[in-house]
Amino acid sequence: MQKSECHRSVQLRNRVTDNCDQRTSSSAQIKHRTAVQQRKSSSSTSSPESARKLHPRPSDKLNPKTINPFGEQSRAPSAFAAIYSKGGVPCRLVHGSVKHRLQWECPPEKLPFDPLLITLAEGLRETKHPYTFVSKEGFRELLLVTGALEKAVPLLPRLIPVLKAALVHLDGEVFERGLNALVQLSVVVGPSLNDHLKHLLTSLSRRLRDKKFKEPITTALQKLEQNGGSGSLTIIKSKIPTYCSIYC
Repeated sequence: MQKSECHRSVQLRNRVTDNCDQRTSSSAQIKHRTAVQQRKSSSSTSSPESARKLHPRPSDKLNPKTINPFGEQSRAPSAFAAIYSKGGVPCRLVHGSVKHRLQWECPPEKLPFDPLLITLAEGLRETKHPYTFVSKEGFRELLLVTGALEKAVPLLPRLIPVLKAALVHLDGEVFERGLNALVQLSVVVGPSLNDHLKHLLTSLSRRLRDKKFKEPITTALQKLEQNGGSGSLTIIKSKIPTYCSIYC
């Protein structure tokens, strides 16, 4: 009887010992796996590749493989900017100490208005330097050359939609450039502009609600009436009934 009890006691101690060994072994394996994972993680974060991902180098901005295709730097240039950069506009901006000026590759009177005058009118919608200056000054200077009337009148059906796009632009400076260009054009073509005025006056009527533009628009309308003759007043009044003639 005593031998049987002793035998059972030995078996119980062996089972307890085995369970302890198993728990100790399992705990050691867990610690080992955790240590391995920590070493891998530390190795990956300290690698040069991961360091570049966490802290991109300035030179990465110049690498086509790292450029975001939807980023601002990937936006295509405007039509006028693209033409200007390729030499499609035969003049360049010359920076002066007091004011800027344009340097033409050849005398402007020798240049064909088609498509140059239309291209410059499209540039009026630009908002960045030097395109803003080149377009507005180039448009003005081209209309000052001898024979501008004969060259500009045939282009009116194509010029008017371009000027209208500037007049409806949300940017106030773009609108003012378009307004000035319209007046400059009316000085040259005179009554020939009357047939196209109705397409532009709606835009001017809407801007009249803004006190900032009331005076320059009124002045422009007076110039349009003066340059367009008696026929222009009827057209202006049909779109802007509140307009008062300069001859009243």
